Amino acid sequence: MSQTLADGGAAAAPAWLERLRWDEYGLIPVIAQEAASGKVLMFAWMNREALQATLQRGEAVYWSRSRNRLWHKGEESGHVQTVLSMAIDCDEDVLLLQVAQQGGIACHTGRHSCFYRGLEQDRWTELEPVLKDPATMYSKPKP
Repeated sequence: MSQTLADGGAAAAPAWLERLRWDEYGLIPVIAQEAASGKVLMFAWMNREALQATLQRGEAVYWSRSRNRLWHKGEESGHVQTVLSMAIDCDEDVLLLQVAQQGGIACHTGRHSCFYRGLEQDRWTELEPVLKDPATMYSKPKP
C-alpha cells in the first residue's frame, strides 16, 4: 500500500481514521476480498490499532474478539494477506480490503475462503474442498 502511518506516537488520530464509523466497542467490520479473483475470502473486525498496524505492515492485522488481542493474519499458519488497497462503503462503517492471499488459504478450516458453504435445497452444503489439514497449520487446534 502506498500510504503508511508515521510512528505510533501520542499525536491526534488522522482525520481519515476518525471519519470511520466505529461501533460501540471501537470496532469496524472488514471484508477481505482476493484482488485477483474478486472472491470474498473472509470477514473480520478491526479496531483503530489494527487498522494502523495494517497500514504500517502492508499486511492485514485484525482484532480477534475470541483472543481479545490483535491478530496478524497468518501469524501461525503463514497464510498472510498482503493488502493491496482499502476502501470504505457509502455509510463509512465497513472496510473492504483487496488482498493477495499468501498460500491460497484464508480460512482456519484449510479452505480458500471462509464462505465455503452454500444453501442448496434447504441445507448448507460444503462447496469448497479442504486444501490443507488445519492440524498441520496451527500449533493449537482450531474449532
